[in-house]
This record gives sequence, structure tokens and C-alpha cells, in this order.
Amino acid sequence: MSNVYTDYFQKSKVFLYPLLKLKKGIKYVPIQTYVCWEHVYTSGEYKLLCEYHAKSGKAFEEFCDRYLSCHPFFEKQLDIGENKHVFIFNLAPHKNDFVRFLEGKYSQFSLDSKLTILDFFSSSGKMLNYVQSFLSPNSVHEDYAIAFGVNKKLIEEIYEVCSLPDLEKETFHKDNEILNCLLTKNSIYLEK
Repeated sequence: MSNVYTDYFQKSKVFLYPLLKLKKGIKYVPIQTYVCWEHVYTSGEYKLLCEYHAKSGKAFEEFCDRYLSCHPFFEKQLDIGENKHVFIFNLAPHKNDFVRFLEGKYSQFSLDSKLTILDFFSSSGKMLNYVQSFLSPNSVHEDYAIAFGVNKKLIEEIYEVCSLPDLEKETFHKDNEILNCLLTKNSIYLEK
């Protein structure tokens, strides 16, 4: 088995979503996760946005009540149309790991966060091996050196074997109508 993984993947889905400690295999999972929302949240605000695609109804409402809206990191939920919902979580309690995430320093995550992430992927076979190598890359430096045809010392100097998050892909982009709706609900109007 090759321990080398070089394709792009949504980093927040692998390194931050598991920090919510929602068990793998629950009925609804986000179709995507993000760390920014264009014109709303920057990466420095420690938000994790989870976009769900689910028909509103009793089953989804029960799921939200049981797992999401009662979560200690939960901030708000927005229905954005077409059976899509965005749940916003505040990951400030994991601020140091969030900063490491933005820097691409996955191996410097706290031990507690590393264990939580590995536990989340524990039944994922090959994916677990990749995630483990991203969190503790020293055991795969040789594999990456061979794959890229470079000296192992170069990989050891870089140390990390997983690329930085692509903040463009980690940014939730929705039209201004949704943004206006969000801002209107939270606006304070001053009298003339």
C-alpha cells in the first residue's frame, strides 16, 4: 500500500470537522465544509461552516436537534434554499489547532485533537493511514521522497506531507441575496 496521497481534498472536512466529535455514520453528513464565508467570516474568526443538503422535515429536524443545534460549538443555522442548510460552529476552543490548520502544520495539532481525528477515521482503512501520515509524517518521509524523486532530507526539512488548505476552496461563496437576508435579520436600524 502506498502511503503517499497528493490529490487535493477539502482540508477542513478531514482536520476540523472531526473536532465536532460527531460520530461517523450518523444519518446526515455535510456535503461540504468551509472555514470562511465570503464577505461574512474570515479564517481568523475560527468558524467551521457545514453545508448540508437535506429536505426539511421531521427526520432532519430531529437530527439537527439531537446533534447540531445543541452542540457546544453551535452558533447558528441558515436555510439557504434548494434543501441546503448551513450550520456555523465556533471552533475558538480549538484556536491553536485552527491556526496550525491554516498554516498547514497538521503534525503540530494537539495530542487530544490528533486522537479525536484518528478516532473519527478509525473505520476508514486506507483513509486512516493517510490521515495518520499527515498527523505524524516522519514515518512516511521516505515514501514521499521516492514519489517526488527528491532527496529524503528535503522532505524532512519541510516535514509536513500534506499541502496547505486552499482558502479559495475553503470559502463558502453564495450570492448576495443570502448575505442580505443574513444581514437584514441581524441589522439594527437607527431612527432618523
